[in-house]
Amino acid sequence: MNVVITGANRGIGLALVNAYLSRGDTVYALCRNSCDELNRSGAHIHCGIDVSRPEVLEEGLAPLKNVKIDILLNNAGVLGKETLGDWDPHTIDYQFRVNALGPLLVTQRLLGNLSKDSKIGLMTSRMGSMTDNGSGGYYGYRMSKAALNAAGVSLANDLRDRGISVALLHPGFVQTEMVNNAGDIDAQTAAQRLVQRMDELTLADTGKFYHSNGEVLPW
Repeated sequence: MNVVITGANRGIGLALVNAYLSRGDTVYALCRNSCDELNRSGAHIHCGIDVSRPEVLEEGLAPLKNVKIDILLNNAGVLGKETLGDWDPHTIDYQFRVNALGPLLVTQRLLGNLSKDSKIGLMTSRMGSMTDNGSGGYYGYRMSKAALNAAGVSLANDLRDRGISVALLHPGFVQTEMVNNAGDIDAQTAAQRLVQRMDELTLADTGKFYHSNGEVLPW
């Protein structure tokens, strides 16, 4: 299979690269900047892919023009920690551009590479759930992930007739640099679970909101 992963140079993205490579898939790793581990991985690396900048995506994704994509994993994301009394509209705007608009733009640019039985994974978060929000705060992150969830459901509906399925994926609380290595599971465990969720995804499940452990999450 041909697998395309954004935000592939660290954390969950890098773990996903390694997980798919380890089972013999061909991986196209998209990132702003690479790293030594990614360079050694054997993935096809495409740098300069900043999903927050639509003006660079056409040129940046051009090398994939003739690649048939079986799995597209929109993993790139950023986290802010705004509170009601301390938030910056520019930071919130940036989270929207990366977390919500970025995956939609990348998917739109690569639609021609997708065909019947292709799958799209959107790396969202249970922090985008209204029902699950019991603590408040994190305004930009919560709002941008809720917007991504909305986009994911629309994509699922729009692409169903083409045989393309979409999963909204919460990886879990993962030990990555983005959360200062706090978390309940390591990136490798999260990646293996996410690979399993994508393997199990069918059109019957398209548009559903999944925890990486298989639990269906509330909206």
